[in-house]
Amino acid sequence: MSPSETTGVVSLAARSPEISGAQIVASLVPPRQFETASFESYRPDADFPSQAEAVTILTEFADSWGVQKSGGFFGRKKNKAPAVKPGVYLDGGFGVGKTHLLAALWHAAPGPRKYFGTFIEYTALVGALGYAATVEELRGSTLICIDEFELDDPGDTMVMTRLLGELVATGTRIAATSNTPPNALGEGRFAAADFLREIQAMSDNFRTLRIDGNDYRRRSIEGHAAVRDDAAYTEALEDATARRAGDDASDDTFDDLIQHLSTVHPSRYIGLLDGLSLIGLRDVHVLDSQTEALRLVAFIDRVYDAQIPIVQTGTPLDEVFGGDMLSGGYRKKYLRSMSRMIALTTGE
Repeated sequence: MSPSETTGVVSLAARSPEISGAQIVASLVPPRQFETASFESYRPDADFPSQAEAVTILTEFADSWGVQKSGGFFGRKKNKAPAVKPGVYLDGGFGVGKTHLLAALWHAAPGPRKYFGTFIEYTALVGALGYAATVEELRGSTLICIDEFELDDPGDTMVMTRLLGELVATGTRIAATSNTPPNALGEGRFAAADFLREIQAMSDNFRTLRIDGNDYRRRSIEGHAAVRDDAAYTEALEDATARRAGDDASDDTFDDLIQHLSTVHPSRYIGLLDGLSLIGLRDVHVLDSQTEALRLVAFIDRVYDAQIPIVQTGTPLDEVFGGDMLSGGYRKKYLRSMSRMIALTTGE
C-alpha cells in the first residue's frame, strides 16, 4: 500500500485554507508548547549568566505595570522620574529560550487583552483588516508580543514601527524577540535612509536584553534531520493514523509542497496544519531558490509552533538550503529553521 492510499492520510497540496482578520486576532496567543510557560519554568544555563539576568529583568518589567510612564513610543520624557521603557527586546541566538521568556511575560501581563504572535502574523492582520482597523483592534491592549522580529521587507517594517508607536502612545507595552538587535535589523539587506530612521526610532524605545547560550534543541542532538527509507516512511504514516483517532497524517512530495506554498499566503500556512498529527515529505532535495527557501522557513515555523513531527525521505531537511544561502543576509533564519527541522524529525 502506498502512503497516499493509507487511511487517514491527506495531502497538504490539496488544501487551500482561508483565514479572516478575526481568526488572526483570536490566534494571537502563545504556541501550544508555551501554553503554561512561566519565569519559574525557564531553566537558565549556569554557563551563561545572561539567561538568569534576563529572567530577573523581565520579572521586574512584568511587576512594573502601573508605574507612570511619560512620552509616547517616539516621544520625549516629560519629567525626570525614572521610567520603564515601553519596549523590551530579547536578542540572542536561536534555541536559547527567547520565545519561552516572551510567552512567560505574556502570561504575567495583566488584563484579558494581550496578544502574542510572529511578525508575519501582525503584518497579515494589517493586510486583512487594513492599518486603521488594526490599530483600533489592538488599541487598549496591555501587551503586544512579537516573536522573531526578523526583517525581510522595509515596507512591512515601517508599517509595524508606526503601528507600535500608536499603540504605545496609548499605554500598550511591546516585547519582541529576534536573532538581531534592533539597531542592526535589516543589516546587509537594506540601506534606504527612511528605513534606517524607522529602525533607529524603534531601537531607542526598547530595552535590549542580550541572551547568550547554546541552542537547547541541539544540546543533545548531533548530526542531521532523521531520514527514513520508503518502508519506514509508510509505516510511520500508518502508525500515526492508528494512534491518533480523528487526526490525519499528510503525505506529499517535497516538490508538491514547495510549489503549493507559493500559492498560499504565509499568514495562512497555519491553516494547512489543521487536524494533523504527522507531516510526511517524500523526496526532499536541495533548494536553489531563495524565495522557495524562505517560504519553507515560514512553513517550518508554523509546524514547530504546532509541534507536529515530520517524517521524510531524501536529503536531510537541514541540508536543503543550497548555494550561498547560509552565508547571505538570511543566514540566521536558515540556521534557526535547520535547528527546528532536526528537532521535528528526531522527536527532540
